[in-house]
Amino acid sequence: MAKILIVDDDPDFVEATRLVLEKAGHSTLSAASGNECYKKMKEEKPDLVILDVIMDTVLDGLTVTQRIHDDDEINQIPIIMVTSIANTDYAQLFPTDEYIHINAFMSKPVAPADLIRQVNKLLKQ
Repeated sequence: MAKILIVDDDPDFVEATRLVLEKAGHSTLSAASGNECYKKMKEEKPDLVILDVIMDTVLDGLTVTQRIHDDDEINQIPIIMVTSIANTDYAQLFPTDEYIHINAFMSKPVAPADLIRQVNKLLKQ
């Protein structure tokens, strides 16, 4: 199946997501920040990325999507943004009027079946 990079600074979310993905037959890698995400994408070339927004900075996930978009070597890798920013004091900082370089957006908590459905949809593109 696919190699999926899980990017989140919450080790519980990473572990739960890893279990769901591996049960579905995928292999996983993880990163805890936007910078680590970018580095692992360049080194490992995952088939898909699951990316949080709030990590090292409030919009760390959004910042790294721009770096990925500008890099022809990795910009074709699909990204699912999975975040709980809507439920935080930072919700107003999330841009709603500009293009964000992601393929799908999901709000935490994410049901395992919904995550697998979205992963499979993007991998078949």
